[in-house]
Amino acid sequence: MANKLWEKDFEVNKQIERFTVGRDREMDLYLAKYDVMGSMAHITMLETIGLLNKKELKVLLSELKNILALCEKGEFKIEEGVEDVHSQVELMLTRKLGDMGKKIHSGRSRNDQVLLDLKLFTRNELRRIVGDVKSLFDELQRKSKQYKDVLMPGYTHLQVAMPSSFGLWFGAYAESLVDDMVFLQAAYRITNRNPLGSAAGYGSSFPLNRTLTTQLLGFDSMDYNVVYAQMGRGKIERNVAFALASVAGTLAKFAFDACMFNCQNFNFVKLPKECTTGSSIMPHKKNPDVFELIRAKSNKLQNLPQQIMMIMNNLPVGYFRDLQIIKEAFLPAFDELSDCLNMASYIVSKMQVNENILDNPIYDNMFSVEEVNQLAAGGMPFRDAYKQVGMEIEHGEFKPIKHIHHTHEGSIGNLCNDKIKSLMEQVISEFHFERMDEAIDKLTK
Repeated sequence: MANKLWEKDFEVNKQIERFTVGRDREMDLYLAKYDVMGSMAHITMLETIGLLNKKELKVLLSELKNILALCEKGEFKIEEGVEDVHSQVELMLTRKLGDMGKKIHSGRSRNDQVLLDLKLFTRNELRRIVGDVKSLFDELQRKSKQYKDVLMPGYTHLQVAMPSSFGLWFGAYAESLVDDMVFLQAAYRITNRNPLGSAAGYGSSFPLNRTLTTQLLGFDSMDYNVVYAQMGRGKIERNVAFALASVAGTLAKFAFDACMFNCQNFNFVKLPKECTTGSSIMPHKKNPDVFELIRAKSNKLQNLPQQIMMIMNNLPVGYFRDLQIIKEAFLPAFDELSDCLNMASYIVSKMQVNENILDNPIYDNMFSVEEVNQLAAGGMPFRDAYKQVGMEIEHGEFKPIKHIHHTHEGSIGNLCNDKIKSLMEQVISEFHFERMDEAIDKLTK
């Protein structure tokens, strides 16, 4: 029996087969359970249009549930010589059920199968990333509240500039994650549309009920135009990659800060010793390797959209095998970002803050703007106040007043963390993951 859905009466050259299959079998393991779910929805629809009878549907669904259980347990394998996950599932059904197993492919192509698998996989992975982002957000907000009154230097051009606070520093990264979450929501909404029924990109002569499969799989809507559904391959991955890159950008920036502020020259924060690594030659070293690796991995993830664009950018309408290569960069990215987010959450929860930074007189001059503002508030023209304080600094006569009284929204004395939390909760509530969960539970139970 042929192990390729398209195989006829000739064998493909083995070197060509090796090259064209590439890492598909390895990558398709990410998609296996979603391929089974898609098949369950598809055959349920086929029964309603008369391409399967009720008995066949019941038997096929039962066997697909058995295969799904193997996927859930990590026991699903794509056999040597079998081209991809779609072929493996159909092969397993045919071995068990004979010709009945061959009926599941009516009205679809591997093109819309893989599109569907990728969308089901991606929306589920986005939900995981959303949870991980929210966990880091919560830790950052806790630290912001804990250290809201502890001042630290703020920098411009890496020069000591003005007073900041750990409340501001931690809180800034929390709010950055809110904007990243908006990107994730947009990526989820673009992803959560059903391509099934577009077949090879030009539809089918069967009277497919695409509305039904959309409902069965819990999609918000479908990709209506069948040609556009196929054009979504690569575009979806690229758009999602931009959202992942946005999160990664926040992580990379925070990791750089953490590495810099942890070094002895700054001594702003301290990482617990069990979260650092040592040197083979210098016994005093406690290296922030976790944040260095988060920074490197996050920078790598920020390149993901460009990788995808370079693979699919100059392709005309229709399917091309080039698109398979995207999976190698795209599918593992979620695990890598999730790992970075979880590590960052853990380290932030353990991070300690130096509450006596400003005892060092090298930071005195950062209070100059406070003094200028006080003079201006007392009636002196701002430029005159600026010049007076500037001359005091030049002559070594400036005496800082380190009491800070900022009250406007988002400042040291009014962090607005409650408002930022409300923004995050609002964005998360608009994903409506429950619709996906309810549909999949009903389909697979």
